[in-house]
Amino acid sequence: MNITRKRFLQVTGISALAVAGEKLAGSLALAMEDAELRETGSSTRYAMVIDLVKCWQQEGCTDCIQACHETHNVPPIPDHSHRIEWIWKSSFESSFHSQANDYQAEDLKKMSVPLFCNHCDNPPCVRVCPTKATWRREDGLVMMDWHRCIGCRYCMAACPYGSRSFNWTDPREFLPQQNLDYPTRTTGVVEKCTFCDKRLAKNELPACVVACPQKAMTFGNLADKDSEVRQLLYPRIAIRRKPELGTKPVVFYIV
Repeated sequence: MNITRKRFLQVTGISALAVAGEKLAGSLALAMEDAELRETGSSTRYAMVIDLVKCWQQEGCTDCIQACHETHNVPPIPDHSHRIEWIWKSSFESSFHSQANDYQAEDLKKMSVPLFCNHCDNPPCVRVCPTKATWRREDGLVMMDWHRCIGCRYCMAACPYGSRSFNWTDPREFLPQQNLDYPTRTTGVVEKCTFCDKRLAKNELPACVVACPQKAMTFGNLADKDSEVRQLLYPRIAIRRKPELGTKPVVFYIV
């Protein structure tokens, strides 16, 4: 089902807010982000902005998922309980449960939203990892060292977004073709989205961003006021998943 920005605002009941306060709300949020960046002294903070209106123009599209999984050798395991996912889609209602209200239209609640690791500024997964197999880089990427992972799954328990998958079986058995430029994983380790760190090292955009036919995904440096991600956030209302938990995710969904 296609949905326009006007329809989205109508069914969510925020039309008045969008007209009168969206620029103020966006400016306040970005001012807080800037203050945090000044404290850390970081000149780069990678972030993702997803335009839900554009994303919903082509319902059922999974190009971003396919591109990510092919690039990173994510196996298509038929058993759902053992499935590995770096990007997946879920309903708007379940993705933004804490921001739901009784007056949202049913068609909006069922619209699918692309989800992946939020690369939080305050990642609980990093704090609980006993071997430091997961850590946060200065540019904001939350990384994984699969050689140091002992499979304790503490990070999975700590992550409030369900962004990590555990290899219960050998994933290579489910890969008819492999991308030889990216390492495959083994049984007993956790994996997740890395914002395509290897592509970033070559000055390339994440595979999902390039593959999106609607250009609904934008990736860039949140610390740069002139970056495209910042320019998208200024005039629009942006929401994040479970902001009340204090994890400070850097994946924004604009409406």
